[in-house]
Amino acid sequence: MDRREFNSVWLPVLGVCLGLSATAARALSLADLSQGQASQGLKAALEQGAKAAVAQLGQTDGFLGNEKVRIPLPGYLNDAASLLRTFGQGARLDELVTAMNRAAEAAVPLARDLLLAAVRGMGIDDAKKILAGGETSVTAFFAEKTRTPLSQKFLPLVTRSTEKVGLADKYNQVAGRAAELGLMRREDASIQQYVTGKALDGLYLVIGEEERKIRRDPVGTDSAVLSKVFGALK
Repeated sequence: MDRREFNSVWLPVLGVCLGLSATAARALSLADLSQGQASQGLKAALEQGAKAAVAQLGQTDGFLGNEKVRIPLPGYLNDAASLLRTFGQGARLDELVTAMNRAAEAAVPLARDLLLAAVRGMGIDDAKKILAGGETSVTAFFAEKTRTPLSQKFLPLVTRSTEKVGLADKYNQVAGRAAELGLMRREDASIQQYVTGKALDGLYLVIGEEERKIRRDPVGTDSAVLSKVFGALK
């Protein structure tokens, strides 16, 4: 794609994504940027967002203290929580919730290298999908590229963390039977797999939020590339 074709195709897409008309987008100073610069800007935004998300979530209370990503008891157990508390199981339930979230906080730093590799390997089609895909496009990109390998990396650590809590094994036994009877999803029948999935959901959610912050305030990133690319669309 030459520079003329890039400007005619990408600038309207960028403009529409950020609430501008195609005509206004073409008139912006972004027209002076090369395809390489624009691609570099998008990659820099995603890379910075991924690093920020890992740093935010991969610390004590990164999950437990954040209502947006805090991992609750799985549905089957959560529904029975009130009854279990009346039988004196409240402390064990709280311990399990803490263990699940601490496991997620410990696992998230393992994602950094794979997330950055996904950004650096991003192709032109990936960039188009992100720019034209709306609010969930960044989440979709990272989930497509990294969910399977990250699940494999997270699961052993999550397993070690949750098996320290006796209730986890009991939950798996009961939930496994419930899944056989069609009362709950099989992926929720293992608390380790449940936590792994929720940890990844939270990670992708926060990456998307960080990327949107960069788009709204590129100057605040102190990055010349980001300021030039996304600042031109303000």
